[in-house]
Amino acid sequence: MTTPLRYIKGVGEVTGKKLEKLGLVTAGDLAGFLPRRYEYKNEIYMLWDAPEGQTVATVLTVCSAPTLRHGGKGVSYLKVCATDGVDTATLTFFNQPWLEKSLVSGRKLRVWGKVSRGSYGLDITSPEIEPYSDDLPAIVPVYPLTKGITQQQLRRIIRNAALCFEQIENSLPDSIIADYGLMQRREAIRTLHFPEEKESLERARRTLAFEELLVFQLALRTVRGTLSRGEAVAMGYKDTGIGRFFASLPFSLTGAQERVIKEVFADLCTDTPMCRMVQGDVGCGKTVVAAGAMAFAVKNGMQCAMMAPTEILATQHYHSLKGLFADFGIEPELLTGSTTAKEKKRIKAGLADGSIAAVVGTNAIIQKDVVYKNLGLVITDEQHRFGVLQRAALADKSEGKTPHSLVMSATPIPRSLSLILYGDMDVSVIDELPPGRQTVETKCAGEENRGAMYAFLAKQIEKGRQAYIICPLVEDAEGGTDDKKSVESYRGHFEKALPKARALCLHGRMKSTEKDAVMGAFERGEADVLISTTVVEVGVNVPNATVMIVENAECFGLSQLHQLRGRVGRGEHKSFCILMTEKASPRLEVLCSTNDGFAIAAADLEQRGPGDFFGARQSGDSRFVHATTADLRLTEETRALASHLSGEESLDPRLRAAVRSFLGSLGSENIFN
Repeated sequence: MTTPLRYIKGVGEVTGKKLEKLGLVTAGDLAGFLPRRYEYKNEIYMLWDAPEGQTVATVLTVCSAPTLRHGGKGVSYLKVCATDGVDTATLTFFNQPWLEKSLVSGRKLRVWGKVSRGSYGLDITSPEIEPYSDDLPAIVPVYPLTKGITQQQLRRIIRNAALCFEQIENSLPDSIIADYGLMQRREAIRTLHFPEEKESLERARRTLAFEELLVFQLALRTVRGTLSRGEAVAMGYKDTGIGRFFASLPFSLTGAQERVIKEVFADLCTDTPMCRMVQGDVGCGKTVVAAGAMAFAVKNGMQCAMMAPTEILATQHYHSLKGLFADFGIEPELLTGSTTAKEKKRIKAGLADGSIAAVVGTNAIIQKDVVYKNLGLVITDEQHRFGVLQRAALADKSEGKTPHSLVMSATPIPRSLSLILYGDMDVSVIDELPPGRQTVETKCAGEENRGAMYAFLAKQIEKGRQAYIICPLVEDAEGGTDDKKSVESYRGHFEKALPKARALCLHGRMKSTEKDAVMGAFERGEADVLISTTVVEVGVNVPNATVMIVENAECFGLSQLHQLRGRVGRGEHKSFCILMTEKASPRLEVLCSTNDGFAIAAADLEQRGPGDFFGARQSGDSRFVHATTADLRLTEETRALASHLSGEESLDPRLRAAVRSFLGSLGSENIFN
């Protein structure tokens, strides 16, 4: 499996360098480079029976000599007629002049393409063709490619390397493979690359999905074991004055907030390390719960750390906490990647000697050189599915006692999924919104409504209100082939549509100082519109913003759109969310009919699956390659099995190695003792 690709037949130096762009260097890399989809060519259509607009397989015989013509800008057109014995179609190929010699009259081909019915007969444009034989594969894998590598070429290279796949070893014990009707791992990998029938292909996928879900569940239990291991400091109410903190708030707590705060404080007052998640809908007031827990810990003589997923959110948490703690004698510090070297040195020294009691930051607060004297409470904003690993990294910072752990979930999670991914945690739900929280009116709109949308936005700006416009891309796709809106090009179009409006741009590629400056200017009302990517999805609070416009809304998950919608309706003014989409989408209508985040999350889970539900795939950091929505039951099976295996004295060495490898890929292998 470690054989360099240059020793594989069909791979020379030039091809090898192209394959490196796909991350393919060894035969083992090829084994793990799985198809993104499959083409099912086992059903052969007659030309006239082929459904229009659908890619299908036909078997045709060339019945005329091909004609090659050249158009402008170096484009060539190769046309040839072929018949299925009843009807005839014209096949058209662009910029493939070399096919002329092989398209000889009488040659039988399997053709994969869309049959269209035009004024002059049947046409198939840009089809895939191959000489017909009875042993052609019925199911054909389709791989991600890079420039200079074709599907046929990559399939041939993988087939030439297939002998190396015999060295693939199982991660699962033989007993589990037999008990759950799974394949040997090498057989599953081979089947995914060279499928012969749908049934075996699904069994292979199920095998690998089962394996990754089981490893995931065991990794969760391993990390949670470190969080609950040992003894925590039992805190108390004496001399804390915590009641004065809540009395100083400029608003009254909801009944749900009071209930959850009591649950959190009850945990903090025991010597069993708290492991609790607080979840609720957008705007329910999770931050106040976190602030109360931090104040309680600090007044008990302990240090506390809050970690946020982005610098924008960390900075906003810092300023919010600073205001809440102003009259309570607590001075939080902010530590992020953009903190100056001088400030970092000062803050790290204060955390080490205990003079700094509260810190807010990004993953900068879990770096190796950050040491805490008496860390008693860890609060994390679990933006990603495996944020539990970050909590473990923070827990490792504590000397002696194990810190209490509180998770603030930014996304409402359906109970079915919560029980699976967070089954070992105590869960508190804030199911009540503060009084005065606005219901955001949501509408879907197509391109034909763009003029009306801009006119509505102009009226809101005239009233002194502000707006967000969210684009899915930072910049236009290379070659301009993608019709999705980008931040960089949108501003020009917007300024033509609303020349009097003041607009700023924000996206993740900007430096932290630039992002902070833009966000600060928008918060101060120095701009009417913020054109942004989803970096504003969570936590950003501008009460004067009343309009959220999402371009290409069909590109986003329902839960993500609900989070974006939550950026408006935070003040006293009526607020609106407009979902711009090219195609009418029943999926998006869910957002127009309800503001219930849990109902939306359940719909999102059903439509997109647990991997996409947590936004992982949008960020390119998906931990699940094989598991899908249909595997929710499989997830429950692996959770039950993980619970059983965790109770055994020793784990099978192969499975133990797989869990260690998984944790190692996340930088947390040291917690597997």
